[in-house]
Order: sequence, then structure tokens, then C-alpha cells
Amino acid sequence: MARDKANPCEVDQEKYDADDNVKIICLGDSAVGKSKLMERFLMDGLYPSSQPQQLSTYALTLYKHTATVDGKTILVDFWDTAGQERFQSMHASYYHKAHACIMVFDVQRKVTYKNLGTWYAELREFRPEIPCVVVANKIDADIKVTQKSFNFARKFSLPLYFVSAADGTNVVKLFNDAIRLAVSYKQNSQDFMDEVLQELENIDLEQKEEELPDQEQCGSTKSLPPS
Repeated sequence: MARDKANPCEVDQEKYDADDNVKIICLGDSAVGKSKLMERFLMDGLYPSSQPQQLSTYALTLYKHTATVDGKTILVDFWDTAGQERFQSMHASYYHKAHACIMVFDVQRKVTYKNLGTWYAELREFRPEIPCVVVANKIDADIKVTQKSFNFARKFSLPLYFVSAADGTNVVKLFNDAIRLAVSYKQNSQDFMDEVLQELENIDLEQKEEELPDQEQCGSTKSLPPS
């Protein structure tokens, strides 16, 4: 899939206020397979209209997708970390107006499972109520891991999916379920953190506009620093 550079000024989070738009974010350590899972879903689901955009200034990859939920067309944006997770923290704007989270670990690397607690704590700091699913990826390497009990998901009452980006096991079900959770959350929630983050974002934008010359405000290519 080609990844197109996009102007950061085109990222308009107000669109997530519309009833037919949802934002789903992915969290997890580097190389756990987050991007591969998204690409596998788009490939196996036969969605040629879903094209990823590399938003380099925001240090994220945006996958656009159209889904049908209960007979209604839903526009879905999947946000991937594009390497920022190596800082073990994401910028607050990554979480802003997210409606669901897919949190991934690699069953072959214990440290990625241990770090779920850190990712989950940060998620709840910014999005205390959105649905979150835990994903055990790369089960194709050892199918016996599906018989193991992973206490993290049970502790926080989170759905656990055993998947493989390599062979596609449970990938389509995972993303379809995440989309439904996101839509349901948006229809039934009133998350005050949206307003808080919007105010912080406005302050941050005003500060940047004061610091940058007018001609550079939409042309910077620096990545957002970790929060």
C-alpha cells in the first residue's frame, strides 16, 4: 500500500463530532504488529477504498475505512502510532476524541505484555471511559498460547482476542467488533475529557501560532513530542 504525505492542517478532529464518524486508536510497544494488523484487516476485508495516509508531522499513520453498522454507513479512522510508541508515551492529541482503543502485545515477547499496564494507565488518563480491547498477536508462532490465561485482560474486564496478522486469524472479527464498540460508545456517552483536551489543544495551537511565522504554520514537518 502506498502511504501519502499529508498536510497536518488537513487533520480536522471536529469531524469526529459527526454521527457517522468514529476514531479508533491503537496502542502497544514497537514491533508488536499494530500496522500489520490494520493492513491485514483491510486486505482480508477486501476494502480497496481504505487507503493509509502517512501524517508525518503528527507522527501517525491514518487508515481510512468505510463500515456498515446496523445498516448505517460509518466512516472509520484508525490511528496508528508510526513509531512514536518508542517514547513509551503518546501526545495528548493522539487520544483526543477517540471512541475505542485496540491495545496490542506480542505473545513471543513478554516485555510487551508487561508494558500493557503503562499503556492502559495513559489511555485512562486521557480517555477514562472508551471501550478498550486487548490483542494477543502472533499466535501463529505458537498456537498453545491461546490456552494461557492472561490476567491483565481479566483484571480490567477487557475483551481479549488471540490473533495473527501473518495468517489473518480473528483479525476481521477483532476490527469489526472494535468498530461496533466505538459506534456504541459514541451514541451513548458524554465524556468530559473531550472538552478538556479541546481546551488544551486550543491553548497549544495559540502558543505555536505566536511562535511561528505565518508562512510556516501549515508547513512544519517536525513530529509532535511525546507528552
